[in-house]
Amino acid sequence: MADHSAIEWTEATWNPTTGCDRISKGCDNCYALTLAKRLKAMGSPKYQADGDPRTSGPGFGVTLHPHELTLPLRWKEPRVVFVNSMSDLFHARVPLSFVRDVFSVIASTPRHTYQVLTKRASRLAKLAPRLDWPDNLWMGVSVEDRTCLERVDHLREVPAAVRFLSAEPLLGPLGRFDLAGIHWVIAGGESGQGYRPVHRDWIRELRDHCNESGAAFFFKQWGGRTPKAGGRTLDGRTWDEMPRVRELPPRLISV
Repeated sequence: MADHSAIEWTEATWNPTTGCDRISKGCDNCYALTLAKRLKAMGSPKYQADGDPRTSGPGFGVTLHPHELTLPLRWKEPRVVFVNSMSDLFHARVPLSFVRDVFSVIASTPRHTYQVLTKRASRLAKLAPRLDWPDNLWMGVSVEDRTCLERVDHLREVPAAVRFLSAEPLLGPLGRFDLAGIHWVIAGGESGQGYRPVHRDWIRELRDHCNESGAAFFFKQWGGRTPKAGGRTLDGRTWDEMPRVRELPPRLISV
């Protein structure tokens, strides 16, 4: 858990589960996998379970943390919370009962806004009818290239108050795909050792598509050896649009 986050589109992180497995090209240089290895070496108790070395790594085995469920109850001031920055809530090894526990905490803290992001869109769509969807929960899927666009179709089936896409790292052009029912799109380039550069035209095309479709557009970074190496301006300005569906803290309100 982090009471404050450096991620531009959120304010805090909350990890009731940790660990994951690579499932697509967007996972190749996973920051969370690298961080988990370091946290294990430091003795952090949440990162002692190792994952399958073929798809995961040291400290990155999927682990449930029931004791973390009550943390948002202690945050008195409203904030925007990214759920599972170090995991995927819809991983097959996270049981439905635990997903329901997370959703229950979200529903019981309406002062906060929660953002859940998954690459496992088919399981998300399968479980969605069996979950109660609070108004303060935003649901998103990762879309790194055209091979992942079916995730958008799965997301459209979900009755979340906000449905959003994370095109980060963007590894290829997405083209003019269907944005119906999508409220918000985050885009960004990859960072870290071995990063794959993003092309400016891919970002511009996505921005223009959002503008024409009515989806809010947020450009997070160009990426590079470090997240901030390339800056985050596009055509002379920053793009920090947020969906206008719920009262947000001042720094996250669309302009």
